[in-house]
Amino acid sequence: MQTLILSCNTGAGHNSCAQAVQEAYHSRGEICNIIDSLQFISEKASTFISNWHTRIYRHAPRLFDAGYQRAESHEDIFCEGTPIYKLLSSGAERMYQYIRSAGYDNIICTHVFPALALTEMRRQHPCLQLVTSHISTDYTCAPCTADSALDWYFIPSTSLLGEFEQCGLQPQKLIASGIPVRQQFYQRVSQEAGKANAGISPAHQHILMMCGSMGCGPMEEIISYLCPYLTTEQELSVVCGTNDDLRKKLQKRTEKYSQVHVLGTVNNVPQLMQASDLFLTKPGGLSTSEAMAAELPMVLIDAVAGCETHNLNFFLRNGMAVTANTPKAIADTTIKTLNAPVLLSKMRAAMRSQTECTAADKIYEWIYSHAK
Repeated sequence: MQTLILSCNTGAGHNSCAQAVQEAYHSRGEICNIIDSLQFISEKASTFISNWHTRIYRHAPRLFDAGYQRAESHEDIFCEGTPIYKLLSSGAERMYQYIRSAGYDNIICTHVFPALALTEMRRQHPCLQLVTSHISTDYTCAPCTADSALDWYFIPSTSLLGEFEQCGLQPQKLIASGIPVRQQFYQRVSQEAGKANAGISPAHQHILMMCGSMGCGPMEEIISYLCPYLTTEQELSVVCGTNDDLRKKLQKRTEKYSQVHVLGTVNNVPQLMQASDLFLTKPGGLSTSEAMAAELPMVLIDAVAGCETHNLNFFLRNGMAVTANTPKAIADTTIKTLNAPVLLSKMRAAMRSQTECTAADKIYEWIYSHAK
């Protein structure tokens, strides 16, 4: 099979999921490519949608949450014939020409936008033989997923099967695979070795803080409360991602704390997780799944709400994370959790029970065995 993954540049998570699946295919010597599906609408549309998603997500989280709640309560806004559906599916013919000319026969979507466009493409060209699937990258059924009509829907957990069925998806099409993350996150090294590799003293406790690739949420406020709590034997690494303004502010704010390391965009997140005792993060679907694979306990920050509230509730419900409501309470909870070895051990055990096999491998094997 020749596989094409249709991703979406609305946050790094969808691309990270795509890369994890691509890794599984490449490890078996198979063709698997990734493309930004929004470019089939137009390059300008892709840039516009991605840029505005980042701005709203970072600077207006309440607006993002309100939009998500409206989509949940008015799912018909994505139905065939609506303005949004027409926009998202307007590149269906260009998608068809691309897939047909390249000879792809296995199409995987890591976002609902390309799933809708692919559905329209199949409606217009029913004779094109394809295996099609969608991977959910959050621990909930995203609005409009059921408006697509693909062969398979890979979901994060068996405990969510009922929710996806209630949203209108056929149960025989649902496969509980987990959310794919790169193989590096499953690699095990001792904490001492991991800390040494990351430049952290093996004798110190280490907190990793990261709120998505965009560096959103009340990171500055939390750090203002957290830094005075840190002892000389505790270190904090803060990843600001693409938020360069935040990086500069935090470097200035924390310059008197030698145990605080403020970073921008990094390419060694698996290694940083291997070097950490606790992960302070917003509950993005991919970042929490990466932490789960790495067996890294979490303190979750409900920074954006929307689909991430569902993610937060999933990890709290399954004993893999704790949370609090205010920046000060988050800082207090972080220190208390860091100094609670029994709780940390229980969180790691809960994570271990959820990751018996890698999601990307399970997806590959399912498609391979059912596409014959």
